[in-house]
This record gives sequence, C-alpha cells and structure tokens, in this order.
Amino acid sequence: MANDHIDLVVQSGEIHSLLGENGAGKSTLMNVLYGLYEPSDGEILIDDVPVRFSGPADAMAAGIGMVHQHFMLVPVFTVAENVALGAESTTFGGVLNLEETRKKIREISAKFGFDVDPDALVEDLPVGVQQRVEIIKALVRNSKILILDEPTAVLTPQETDELMDIMAQLKAGGTSIVFISHKLREVKAVSDTITVIRRGKVVGSAAPSASTTELAALMVGRAVNLTLDKAPANPGEVTFKVSNLTVMNDAGQRLLDDVTLSVAQGEILAVAGVQGNGQSELTEAVLGLQKHVLGSITLGGTELVGKSVRQILDSGVGFVPEDRQDDGLVGEFSIAENLVLDLYKHEPYSRRGTMDRAVVAKNAVDKVAEYDVRAQSSQDAADTLSGGNQQKVVLARELSRPLKLFIASQPTRGVDVGSIEFLHKRIVAERDAGTPVVIVSTELDEVLELADRIAVLFAGRLMGIVPGKSSRALLGLMMAGLPAAEAQEQMDNQAKEANGTDNSNGTGVQP
Repeated sequence: MANDHIDLVVQSGEIHSLLGENGAGKSTLMNVLYGLYEPSDGEILIDDVPVRFSGPADAMAAGIGMVHQHFMLVPVFTVAENVALGAESTTFGGVLNLEETRKKIREISAKFGFDVDPDALVEDLPVGVQQRVEIIKALVRNSKILILDEPTAVLTPQETDELMDIMAQLKAGGTSIVFISHKLREVKAVSDTITVIRRGKVVGSAAPSASTTELAALMVGRAVNLTLDKAPANPGEVTFKVSNLTVMNDAGQRLLDDVTLSVAQGEILAVAGVQGNGQSELTEAVLGLQKHVLGSITLGGTELVGKSVRQILDSGVGFVPEDRQDDGLVGEFSIAENLVLDLYKHEPYSRRGTMDRAVVAKNAVDKVAEYDVRAQSSQDAADTLSGGNQQKVVLARELSRPLKLFIASQPTRGVDVGSIEFLHKRIVAERDAGTPVVIVSTELDEVLELADRIAVLFAGRLMGIVPGKSSRALLGLMMAGLPAAEAQEQMDNQAKEANGTDNSNGTGVQP
C-alpha cells in the first residue's frame, strides 16, 4: 500500500512541505492529486468541493499544476511551444498561434524575474531555467495549487536559492505550493507547514522551527544522529591515479574531457556536480564499462584501461553503481546469491568449481544482520526488497572483501536517514582502514559530510579540487561552470564589496 489513509490540508497562499524518505509515498500522493493515479479510497476537495480526476487535464482545469522531478519538456521545441503544448491557441483555419503564448511568458517572466526567452530551444537552456519553464507552464494555465516534486534534485546551490525566492513570490501572489523533499535543510528554510510521511502514512506535522533532529526522528521513527563523527584523514601513499582521461560516445562527442585526479590511501575524494556532467562516465571508465577511453587509470601502478570488468574487480576494486537495479543486482537472484556475485568463484564460497550453498547462506544471514537489511529471508529475491534495502545489499557485498579502491556512486540514494548514518560510518571505516575512496554524489550535504577533498565536474571537465570543508557557495559556482580559482576570486570580490575589506583567505584551492 503506497498511501494509507492520508489526510493533508493545504491552505491558500501557503508553502506546505511534504517530507519523507524516498519511497515513503510522497510522489504517489502527488500523482493522485494530479490525476495520474486513481485513488482506491478517500476524496480530494478543492475549496471544500469534492473533485474527481480522470487524468492530468482534469487536475489542470481544476487549478492544479505540477513540476515533476524529471521535467516533462520536449527538448527540440521552443519555450513557447512547450508552454502551449496541450492547450494550443489557433487562428481561424486551425493554424497554430504562438504569439499569445509568447506574450503570457513575457508577462510572467517580468513579474517573477524569470528571464526566460519564449523563442529559446529548451535543449539549449540550463537545468534551472528549464525548471522555470515548467513553472511557467503551470502559471499560464492559472494554477492556484503548484506541486513541486523534489525540485532541487537537479539544481546547484545558487539555483536552489533562486527557486526558493520564486516560491516566496508565488506565495505572496496567493499561490499554494506543495513542496516535496527529503532534504531537511531546504524544508526548514522554505516551509510554512511540514507534514511528514513514513511508509505511506502521515506520522506527524511540524512547524519550520522544529529542529532537523526532530524532523529526522519523525521520518525514521527513532532518534538519529545527523552529524558524522569523523576523524581527520591520515592520507598515505597515492595509489589511484587518473591522468588526462577522456571518454567519448559513439558519435565522437566528449563526455569526459582531459580529467586528471588522484586519491591516496586513507582519504575520501568526493566528486560533486549536477547530475549528467560526466560523473557516470568517470566511474564507468574506471570499471572498464566505457568503450571509447583515452588517457590512463592506474591502481597501485597497474594500468586499468583495457582490462575487462572482471579483471578490474579482481584487482581489488569495489564498486557501487548509481543504478542498483540495472547494474548492482540481479533481481531474480536471491539476496544470498547477490551478496557473492563477485566472490562466488573463490573459496570459501566455491570448492572445486561448485558453489557451497551452505557457506553462501551463512554469509547472507551474517550480512543481512550486520547491514540491517529488512527482508523475511535471505533467500528472498533481491527485487522484492525496497530500494533502500537493495542498496544495503550492494554495499554489504562490495565492502565485504579486501579492497584496494572503493568507488560508490550515489551510495545512499533511496536510503532512510537512519540507514545513511550507518552507511556513512562504514564508508569512513573503509577510509580509515587505508583504502582510497571515491564517492560520487549529487547530494551536497553528503559530499560535505564525507569528503576530505572535493572534485567538481561541469560539462565533463574538472573545475578543480578543493578541501572537504569548502563553502556551499564556492561549490555552487564551480558546479555552474566556474574554475575553482575564478570561483574563489568572485567570492572574495563579493565579500570585499559587502564590507570594504579584503577577505581573501588561502583556501587551498587547486586550479
């Protein structure tokens, strides 16, 4: 049951945040309100009048607009064509008339400071501007209630701040906003009211003045320590090196462009950036999953480029892929079998070419208990688990053998905050055992929590490597395409203008 007897009341001109972990039922509820899903029971009322929706068109006609986490835009259409789509204005004779749409876009852009060109192609727009196009689509249709589903997932910190300013303006104009998120800091910053959902049920409500600890406890159902207790890194020998790495697609387009970085034993390098800027290509190149690779990747002096995936894994590389279902697990296999996918050939799991089922089963029982995998049995198929528990299985497998390099892409995606606390400790423990660790995450809070150093990628290029305790503002500028030195200079100049003093402060930025 995705939603279980949920009651939710949103007032006029209110920002009402729906808080909960991935899989809690937030998006399902909003898809019901937007007419994409039909509820099994209950009712929806707008201004105290019951309504029934047979599809999104009914919801839009009733004044509900929705900006989905993954934008519903046609890349090769202009802004005006996307906004008009589904509600096209035509002249006599059925000829498409976009001028009225352009006029409305200009009016809304001027009112809210959107700075959106009606004739720009969507595929040429930055992600933050594409999101504004989605909001304009809803406002053109006179939406009184605007649903924003995980709207900051693809934004830089600066774009997130701009979105929150836009939300405040919409609220001041009388628009009601439902803000869906699992990010405590953002929810506290923008909300008038917070409703918390856990496992499909409303478990409580809170004011934005509630502490992050209180909100986390509501989300998880127990007290959670949100601060990672991590000792300073004690880096040893640099054993993992990436030199002049370039990755191309079949058409010859550079997806990763001349990237050079290194990681020492006993340190965590976090790779930050908005999703789609070369992070996936970097990790896949290390694992031998990319076909067109130039440059060098060495581990302990051994070249990995040109080796097979099996050879790379056997050389001591542990890898958590960003898509656990497609790349991390075999869904039809049992949890026990998935826990030995890269070990089944070796003792004690195999003897004389035959898998020892008893040893595999005992290993699974131990790992399920150690990693708190919620399952009826370790013999259950992996695809019967929730997303968070699937992630635990992948991490348990990859951290259960001696490693010379550990790479984790989106290591805690879809995992509740209580489990994040545990998994972060395990990652740090791997660092403290002397393993070079590379973390790829779009969650800036996670990057700042785990990293000893941070590398930022933009459009496949390395913007620089900065210390782990760098500011969110600096990282945001780099994520938007400014090299580290230029980003720091811009911040210093802004600080000078603000107080008339020189705030330049040797940050250790590497160009």
